[in-house]
Amino acid sequence: MRKLFDADCGCLLQESGYPSAMTGMKQDWGLVAAELDGQGWALLPGLLAAADCERIAALYDRDDGFRSRVVMARHGFGRGEYRYFSYPLPRLVEKLRGALYPHLAPIANGWQARLGQTVRFPDTHADYIARCHKAGQTRPTPLLLRYGPGDYNCLHQDLYGAEVFPLQVAVLLSEPGEEFTGGEFVLTEQRPRQQSRVMVVPLAKGDGVVFAVNNRPVKGVRGDYQVKMRHGVSRLTAGQRHTLGIIFHDAS
Repeated sequence: MRKLFDADCGCLLQESGYPSAMTGMKQDWGLVAAELDGQGWALLPGLLAAADCERIAALYDRDDGFRSRVVMARHGFGRGEYRYFSYPLPRLVEKLRGALYPHLAPIANGWQARLGQTVRFPDTHADYIARCHKAGQTRPTPLLLRYGPGDYNCLHQDLYGAEVFPLQVAVLLSEPGEEFTGGEFVLTEQRPRQQSRVMVVPLAKGDGVVFAVNNRPVKGVRGDYQVKMRHGVSRLTAGQRHTLGIIFHDAS
């Protein structure tokens, strides 16, 4: 299929006009749901093409298209920096956010039921964003992160207001072992009356990981109980690492 380049979104387009990244949506979503239920995260291999990864990473140095820049050391978040996109989002980021959401909303609603929560999430991301905006959460949350040697991201949760979609996605835009070393994506699970469990997610360039933002249900002998998740990035030893973060709720 012939491919075109769209300067507005910084991505390759197919003849259909959709970003080439949409081919990465051909995941085994049943397996994704099972892995999320079992461990709180699931791999989305090949979510973005390598060329799209490079073009998104290159957006970091542009003067326009972002609403804020955060230097992590200034806030005790770690070392490194990130930038939040402004609306309108780059077309690739907008399409990816909207395309991922319908696959994840049924999983999120299942978790809500298991945790005894009455709130349910709508079928489309546009409807959910409208709900966020009605609640006063109007600032976009998708972001680009950049790490250099010695940089890291402390364990944290991406909570920006009362409206919280319980799943989010991170996409690695750089190749481990070639463009950087160290810098592993790390998750911790805090379990009641037990030591926390640590998980390292093996990502290649273009891979995504979907994971719990905060709480998730775990099946126990007496029914479901709740565990708390946090995520971060270990210390980079060399090179430069870029990540695209897709958060589905907006910020207040």
